[in-house]
Amino acid sequence: MKNISVFALAFTMMTSMNAYAADVYVRDINVQGLERVETETVLSYINLPKGESVSQDRLDDSLKQLYATGLFTDVVFNVKNNGLLEIRVVENPIINKRVFDGNDKVSDEMLEKEVSLKSGAIYDRAKVQEDVQRILEIYKRTGRYAASVEPKIIKRDQNRVDLVYEIDEGPLASITKINFIGNTHYSDDDLANEIMSKESRWYRIFSSSENYDAEKTNYDKELLRRFYMKRGYADFRVISAVAELSPDKKSFVLNYVVDEGKRYKVSDITVNSEIADVDVAPMYELVDFEKGDWFNDTKVDASVEAITEELGKKGFAFVDVEPDLKMNTATGEMKVAFNIREGDRVFVNRINIKGNNRTHDEVIRREFRIDEGDAFNVAKIKASRKNVENLNYFSKVDIQTVPTDENKADIDVNVEEKSTGYFNVGVGYSTVNGMLLRTGVTENNFRGMGQQLGVDLGISQRTQEYNLSFTEPYFLNRNLSAGVDLFRTEEDYQDEGSYDTDTTGGRLRLGWKYTDDLSQYVRYTYREDKISNVDDDASEYIKKEEGKSTGSIIGQTTVYDKRDSAINPKEGYYVSFGNDVAGAGGDEKFLKFDTKLYKYYTIADYYTFKFFANAGYITGYDDDDVRLSNRYNLGGSTLRGFDTAGIGARDKRTGDALGGNWMIYSGAEVSFPIGLDELGVRGRTFVDMGMLGKPDGIDTRDVDYSSTPRIAAGFGFQWLSPMGQIDVDLAFPIVKEDYDETQAFRLNFGTRL
Repeated sequence: MKNISVFALAFTMMTSMNAYAADVYVRDINVQGLERVETETVLSYINLPKGESVSQDRLDDSLKQLYATGLFTDVVFNVKNNGLLEIRVVENPIINKRVFDGNDKVSDEMLEKEVSLKSGAIYDRAKVQEDVQRILEIYKRTGRYAASVEPKIIKRDQNRVDLVYEIDEGPLASITKINFIGNTHYSDDDLANEIMSKESRWYRIFSSSENYDAEKTNYDKELLRRFYMKRGYADFRVISAVAELSPDKKSFVLNYVVDEGKRYKVSDITVNSEIADVDVAPMYELVDFEKGDWFNDTKVDASVEAITEELGKKGFAFVDVEPDLKMNTATGEMKVAFNIREGDRVFVNRINIKGNNRTHDEVIRREFRIDEGDAFNVAKIKASRKNVENLNYFSKVDIQTVPTDENKADIDVNVEEKSTGYFNVGVGYSTVNGMLLRTGVTENNFRGMGQQLGVDLGISQRTQEYNLSFTEPYFLNRNLSAGVDLFRTEEDYQDEGSYDTDTTGGRLRLGWKYTDDLSQYVRYTYREDKISNVDDDASEYIKKEEGKSTGSIIGQTTVYDKRDSAINPKEGYYVSFGNDVAGAGGDEKFLKFDTKLYKYYTIADYYTFKFFANAGYITGYDDDDVRLSNRYNLGGSTLRGFDTAGIGARDKRTGDALGGNWMIYSGAEVSFPIGLDELGVRGRTFVDMGMLGKPDGIDTRDVDYSSTPRIAAGFGFQWLSPMGQIDVDLAFPIVKEDYDETQAFRLNFGTRL
């Protein structure tokens, strides 16, 4: 009985399937529900002939084709017994107007570029949801992970709708905590100072560094790698960088897991060549490090570039210089070999630059060490990328090599521009100048041509400064900087010398680099100096100089800069030598020489030692004495522990400072962490020494004067705050004269809003 039932069920199912699959005769077609779409349009999509039999599969295909047009929300086929095919449709509405509402932080233009549905398009729910996701992605890229988008429609006549995306942008997702896991040689504060991402703090209200950005986090990994690789940790790697979003989507916790690895010292350096005609002996002089130094991949890259460039000058265009690093993890020693071999004979076809909507192509091209038609050279391309990044015009620089022919390749350069203009308003206080107000506008990429234009105004209780400057970095299309400055300075020296000074003038500048480290600058200055408001009881030497004088001055400065950073140096040295000659016009005649030397080195990346020495000498000629406004003074901002113009020749009767014709100012300073590195605060202790020579034309019977060294020692701290640099020092003179004027406390506070 059971078997019979199963057989009957199977027979019924087969009969039903055969009936469903049977052909259907279509005598006529009637389309219902159309408002805008023509009947002929529907018939053209389904392609079902009248008066013929069609299969069920063909009917299904026709149904799918109508859905695929996107014209209809619903489609129903119904075949009557008399062969009439009824097609009932519900048309999708047309978008009359598409609006974004609530978007204050992201412009309509940016959203327009991302969404697919426009005014006049057919409304489609699936596409609306796709556009919602695109909008949310835009807000994620701007750091607003809590943003929400709700699409709404407003029905209009003639089956039209207005589509409104109601946007709640939400707050910026800030970084509440940054954790480093696996670091033993360097503290969390050390590593936090190196990366771009920063923890949210009240004093970062004007900074975007505390806002989470996935691309910024990826760049942080590279910054950490550079930090360790420069310090000998050749095995360093970032195991993971994970951002954990809070449940309310308003904040992130960043976790960087690192493996520091071994620290290596260079035990051996060799230069090998597979090219018979290359003499390797001179190449050793181009290596930027020595045996016994900690490994530094930046110096390895610089050495590769220097050797490659030197070989190119000698006619070896197709060479590869590859560093070979052999590490002994047991001893922490590394052997570095530079292997020179024949490179592929590939030429640069084209250099394609994209993404520079404002910056001219030429500004980028002139930073390249390689040109179209040159032999392809990896080291030069790497150096070119570094040069473009150092312009500081772009938030991203990506260079890719694309082969185009058997022996040619394109270089594709993709950049993302960032703001290069700065407006600052500053208020502050200095024990030297009193209350200070400063404002200025600087554009570092003026007209997109890489030019720099700056206007600056500073007013304090004792000084007023007005400056206008313009610099063309590639004058005459050469690697030659040219600039012009206009300036006016008014200073109150009533307390120090019973007089005021005004200086008005202009300066022309030219500068060029012999190497990346060696630069020279020449200048011509024309200025008018005026000494006025001389007190009736002022020194006779000051009264004699009351009035105006003009100076026509030609000068130069040569700089050799081997510091690891111009902003916050920890290693290296800086040397400069300058001289000026006045007398090519004007009524001032003098020769002036100045030199500076700074040396930095750091122990365990914590304690940075700075040794410095400044010296200057000025003398008149053709029987002209050096005027008061051109003499040297020490104290205040120089020679801590002494007041402004606190040492040197001083009138016995009035106590007025008279300056000097030569000076020496030197000292030593140690900066160290005090547990506030995250705030940008470091402590320091120092010893300063200064000597000031006697001015010409002064009778020693009228002045108190001694050329013996003055020495002071003290301590303080420096805060690199978001409002500017704040220096606080407490210094105590150790060696001084009775007539010197001292100043134990020094504060310099500048605020940028």
